[in-house]
Amino acid sequence: MARSLLCRAVGVFRLSGTSTPLTGTRFYSPTEPEPLTVRQQSNGIRRIILNNPKKRNALSLSMLESLRENILTDVDSDDLRVVIISARGPVFSSGHDLKELTSAQGREYHTKVFHTCAEVMTLIQDIPVPVIAMVDGVATAAGCQLVASCDVAVATEKSTFATPGVNVGLFCSTPAVAIGRAVPRKVAMEMLLTGAPISAHDALLHGLISKVVPEERLEEETLAIAQRVCQASRPVVALGKATFQRQMAQGRDAAYATASKVMVDNLALRDGQEGIRAFIEKRKPVWSNKAEKAHD
Repeated sequence: MARSLLCRAVGVFRLSGTSTPLTGTRFYSPTEPEPLTVRQQSNGIRRIILNNPKKRNALSLSMLESLRENILTDVDSDDLRVVIISARGPVFSSGHDLKELTSAQGREYHTKVFHTCAEVMTLIQDIPVPVIAMVDGVATAAGCQLVASCDVAVATEKSTFATPGVNVGLFCSTPAVAIGRAVPRKVAMEMLLTGAPISAHDALLHGLISKVVPEERLEEETLAIAQRVCQASRPVVALGKATFQRQMAQGRDAAYATASKVMVDNLALRDGQEGIRAFIEKRKPVWSNKAEKAHD
């Protein structure tokens, strides 16, 4: 899966192991001199930062294309263990850039915007490493969809979430795909029908996010989750994430059948056996981080 995804990448290039912004292809808005996203990587953790606060980090076509590249670049590298998506400014993301959705752009352009958005949201769930949203501020419409699409989401107490498209004549149908799979149906429908924002604590209560923290602890708490992911075997995490995605789309009996087969496959991995041996021997496991088999 990851290899086929990588073939769709734009401008693939090798990442360094530093925590400073990396060089390579960058996407610029016609009116903004700064890159729309900034990518950093260190110790297995990739940071992708939405970097257009003047436009409320709107998910313009250029922003989506930049985000897609940053997700896909070297996605199969053993050095990549987890991705964190965050944003600069008081708005995580306000969703699509409505200036791109006027009649002046036309149907073909609109189709490209929503196709690219769907591709990015799907990639987040399909790549072999976990993706964490680090939210400090407002996430609306497709910005809320982005949060819902991530595997884990940590938000500050001041963060809010909404799907206000109905108020501007554009019902949030595409955000509903991700949000409706994250929160109970009636909660999703109230958000979609009214456009009213919900608080971070309500978002946590309904399952849209994973954790609410004080603003000053957001970075620390998010990195702690990422670092714990990095301690696990990469192929085991990748197998588990892919299985969970399949299970969520299956009925109970099919989900158990899928999960049972994958557990047996997991046991056949060298790292699966290493983890069991380490537990029995009361020591820390030494992962190979390779999808090698211990037995057939």
